[in-house]
Amino acid sequence: MKLLFTNSGTKVSFLPRRVAESIPFSSDKFPEILKYFSLQVNSKEAEIISDEIGYCESPNMEGEEKYCATSLESLIDFNVAGLGQNVQVLSTEPGKKQEYTVSAKAEMRGEHKAAVCHKIRYPYAVHYCHVIEGTEVYVVPLIAADGAEVKAVTVCHLNTSAWSPDHMAFEVLKTKPGPAVCHFLATDTLVWVPKKDQDMTP
Repeated sequence: MKLLFTNSGTKVSFLPRRVAESIPFSSDKFPEILKYFSLQVNSKEAEIISDEIGYCESPNMEGEEKYCATSLESLIDFNVAGLGQNVQVLSTEPGKKQEYTVSAKAEMRGEHKAAVCHKIRYPYAVHYCHVIEGTEVYVVPLIAADGAEVKAVTVCHLNTSAWSPDHMAFEVLKTKPGPAVCHFLATDTLVWVPKKDQDMTP
């Protein structure tokens, strides 16, 4: 299949927790956020900030726990609280757009519970993390047409019955809510899974 392993497009870094916590991060503080970053209310940047905060504040789906981490410390705290201290963090290796073939058996790295943290578009690093029940995580080895090798992290949601019928996955797959959906993850998406004793490789 032809694939392009993309990222969020934002290269911003984390702020220290004490700094991040001093900056408002909620829709009811939107004017204060714009003032802090010296942005006009009708600017493209303001629109993106509004969209991303709205994304963080949207209602949870059934069986979903979510959190927007505004610092590295809060990102770690959320995942350790939900998965325990013995965790493993996975991400997809970068690869240019071309044909890829699965070169070996996919390796399951997590089942039942995993946290997927997507980097969102924001003036500093913020990750939208969510834990959805009935999730399996795999590392899929791929080989490209030019011979490059990539290990792609794949998440399978085993029950999508609570998802919106308008979800992009159903449009692409031409299906309805209910069946399992699997997808590759962007290169700057972090997947946290409980680490098994035999898992000693990253």
